[in-house]
Amino acid sequence: MIKKILKSYDYSLILAVILLCGFGLVMVYSSSMISAVARWGYTSDYFFQKQAIFIAIGFVVLLATMFFPYRAYLSPFFIRGVVMLSILMLLAIFVFGSVAGGARSWFSLFGFKVQPAEFVKLSVILYLAAVYEKKQSYIDHFGRGVLPPIIFTGFICVLIILQPDIGSASIIGMIALSMVLCSGLGMKNIFKLIILGLAGLAAISPLVLLKWDKIFTTERVSRFVGFMDPFGDAKDSGFHLINSYYAIGSGGLTGLGLGESVQKYGYLPESHTDFILAIISEELGIFGVAFVLILLAFIVLKGFHIARNCEDAFGTLLAIGISSMIGIQTAINVGGLTGLLPITGVTLPFISYGGSSMMLLMLSMGLLINISMFIKYRATYQKTEQKPVSETHSNTVPFQ
Repeated sequence: MIKKILKSYDYSLILAVILLCGFGLVMVYSSSMISAVARWGYTSDYFFQKQAIFIAIGFVVLLATMFFPYRAYLSPFFIRGVVMLSILMLLAIFVFGSVAGGARSWFSLFGFKVQPAEFVKLSVILYLAAVYEKKQSYIDHFGRGVLPPIIFTGFICVLIILQPDIGSASIIGMIALSMVLCSGLGMKNIFKLIILGLAGLAAISPLVLLKWDKIFTTERVSRFVGFMDPFGDAKDSGFHLINSYYAIGSGGLTGLGLGESVQKYGYLPESHTDFILAIISEELGIFGVAFVLILLAFIVLKGFHIARNCEDAFGTLLAIGISSMIGIQTAINVGGLTGLLPITGVTLPFISYGGSSMMLLMLSMGLLINISMFIKYRATYQKTEQKPVSETHSNTVPFQ
């Protein structure tokens, strides 16, 4: 039994995660070694050591989740617990949260900063996957099948916007949209969702106006101004984007060499987080960037392939949600540092420095790998053994 299970794992996904984390660890050191000393007064390997700890803990989390049957998360008690914990964390942050980057979106615990919004992303994915599997028999009933999960997701996004963290709220909204569109809705309900979305924007506009100064701070407005015309104010609103252009442009095909970046000498203050791909481009050129983006694209496409082959709605929607999350976050990060999108402070999956992001990604990848394992196990062993499987138990294997 154990041998069959081990043979069913998709080791290409595990290898992709290992390669990305290993490469990211090297680049975190290279991109932060100067700023760690000059800006924060730490040792040159401070962020490298912390990221190594995050990755080590993350792989323990990944192993734990990849061996735990994903359908166990369908427990109503577990889903309710996840929902309540997410809401409590987002409410508690307004009282106990720490301010960083103009947003009260962090908890400081034992010398580490934890960002609840990161884990809420996975909570929303689990919730929507569980709810929409349950509602498959009446998915086209707008009031019962569509509306309640949308209201919950909208409430979560509003709480995150009020921190304010527009980047995380946007990612959660887009993840939810991708899952809803893949849940089996008919075109009539999709049209109703569009109308509902427009009505929702109109409904929250008074709240946005009330909190305008907190949501649209001078720093956030400058990001949009810098996005529209970075060279119009090169020393302020366009500073980050212009220096990102310099980093990308000077790298060329093969780069200046590992550790040889000029922009990390204070020109890109977030060189090991938001703009780490710009440093990769500067030091390792197009080849370094291609290495990262190809591996991320492989994970995303593999995730959608897993979703397509999964036999149950819960696993399918989980895979879609996780794949969408990684793909959306990558697109926003790359779009920001290349000037295609406004800079939002979204990090690059598996590469950028950050403990909360790494834990979320490892949890998510463990789930995705587990779903993939069950698909291969059912296809390879349950069918060849010709065991009769009832319709209600077609999504289980013996050790579930």
